[in-house]
Amino acid sequence: MDVLWDVVPGTSDGVTVREVADALDGRELAYTTVMTVLDRLAGKGMVQREREGRAWRYRPAASREAHIAQLMLDALDLGGSRDAALVRFARSVTGTEAEVLRAALGSEAGLTGPGATAGGTGAVGSGRAGPGAEMTDRVDQLAGRRPAGEAAER
Repeated sequence: MDVLWDVVPGTSDGVTVREVADALDGRELAYTTVMTVLDRLAGKGMVQREREGRAWRYRPAASREAHIAQLMLDALDLGGSRDAALVRFARSVTGTEAEVLRAALGSEAGLTGPGATAGGTGAVGSGRAGPGAEMTDRVDQLAGRRPAGEAAER
C-alpha cells in the first residue's frame, strides 16, 4: 500500500504490477507474489483496478489518511467502552496534536479560520461563546489541560 500511496497521485490512472514490483526493488519479491497481493487487496476493496490491455492498473481506493482514520474507528469498535478509549487516547496526545483535534472539532461545529483553535479570534479564548465551544472545552478536559467541569473563559 505504501508504494501505491507514495507513487500514485490521486489523478493518476494507477500503476501496473511490474511498476509496483520495480518500486519494491531490493526486496527480492517475485512478480507473481506482488500480483497476488495486489489481487487480494483489490478483493478486499483496498485498491481499485482497471484493465489496460492484458494488464491491470492499480490505485489506492482511499488516501493513507482515510485508511488510518478507518483503522482507528475499527479499533474503537473492538470492544469495551468507546468513550473510555477516546478519553485514554485524548490524554496521550501532545499539545500540538490536541490543537489539531480542537481545530477539527471546531470546524465540524461550524467554526472556521483562527477561531477554531485556542488563542484565536473565535469562540475559544476570545471571550465569546460559539458553536464549537463545548467540544473544544471537552478536548481540553480530555487532554488534561483543564479540570472537568471547568469551562474556558468566554
